[in-house]
Amino acid sequence: MNKGIKVALLGLGGAVALAAAGGASATTTWQAHHPRRAEVNRRLDRQAGRIKDERADGKITAAQARDLHAEDRGIRGQERFDASHDNGHITRSQMAQLNHEENGVSRQIGR
Repeated sequence: MNKGIKVALLGLGGAVALAAAGGASATTTWQAHHPRRAEVNRRLDRQAGRIKDERADGKITAAQARDLHAEDRGIRGQERFDASHDNGHITRSQMAQLNHEENGVSRQIGR
């Protein structure tokens, strides 16, 4: 390989590495600067674990677990939709609405 091609490949590799590093820092920034989204998603994750535990203990059927997970997926989809229309943020009223919907699912889980 001639020297010009090697330099071009090294430059391209560096650009790819910088782009990847920028994406990683964006993830960290999201977590640090969007606490309402993080709170909603943590709660959805905990509820998914509760559903799994209830199913494993035989307190709910597979169909009930499937329905509860589907409701949680809908709430997560709404959270993503809301955030996509406000530069990655959700408003307090949107968070309150999502929490209200999560409360309904939580009552169905039974704890």
